[in-house]
Amino acid sequence: MKPEFIVFHGELYYSCRPMSLKRSLAGIHVAVLLFGLAGLFGKWLALPPVWIVFGRVFFAGLTLLPLLLATHGGLKLLSRKDGFLFVFLGLLLAVHWTCFFQSIQSATVGIGLLAYSSFPLFTVFLEPLFFRERIIPANLALAAVCLGGIFLIIPRFSLENTIFKGVIWGLAAGATFALLTIFNRKLTSRYSGRTIAFYQDTSAALFLVPALFLKPAAVTPGDVLLLLVLGVVCTAAAHSLFIQGMKHIRAQTAALVSTLEPVYGILLAFFILREIPSLRTILGGLLILLSVAAVSVRR
Repeated sequence: MKPEFIVFHGELYYSCRPMSLKRSLAGIHVAVLLFGLAGLFGKWLALPPVWIVFGRVFFAGLTLLPLLLATHGGLKLLSRKDGFLFVFLGLLLAVHWTCFFQSIQSATVGIGLLAYSSFPLFTVFLEPLFFRERIIPANLALAAVCLGGIFLIIPRFSLENTIFKGVIWGLAAGATFALLTIFNRKLTSRYSGRTIAFYQDTSAALFLVPALFLKPAAVTPGDVLLLLVLGVVCTAAAHSLFIQGMKHIRAQTAALVSTLEPVYGILLAFFILREIPSLRTILGGLLILLSVAAVSVRR
């Protein structure tokens, strides 16, 4: 059987078809569900986004550290250049998640997730610039469909409109994540997913420390508990679960499941936060998700 590969959350995974297909597919769905659940913490936590992101990467890094220490060579860097790249990607990750939670706090969980989920379309345009690859005309058409969906969910183009601000922050999160994905292509062939996640989480936490002093906040024990769940369950555990599941399912299947992240997030926000998306948001979201799913499968 020929090996298959998929890039998800900036990393390259191997995929095949063993007997444990159903269990692995369920694990992938649970991981994507947890990634979607992470968006709700932007509403649960009355903290500035930089504090939410710091808690997320801090506790995620602490969780991944013992796993890597138990693995021979899990923390070893192959070159100083890779170390500098990890630091830069940590900064990019901090900016990405800060924009993501700012989007959710500015608008709704659904708006933030839908705008962020456009990142594969950014990748379509950015990858040819970095890797001298040709732009595929079909992907340009899908990008136009995605852009139409984004225009549809914006009721008014004004910075006074909360939906518009949420979309702008969400698109910034998608663009920075696309850059993160592209640069991670240089690392995925040499490091495990957990190693990449650990160094990027740790670097992001260090970059965010000065921002905590610029945005002081009163953190309660309840906030710490929520940040612990966000970092351990919705980040480190979900990431590990996705990696484990990718050993057993086809790449196209995983690509399609990953597009369900905003769907799961919107459903969770509906049942838990009672956020009801408007008809414009639903129609625009369908256009965005269909175009993103098509690009993911083509890739």
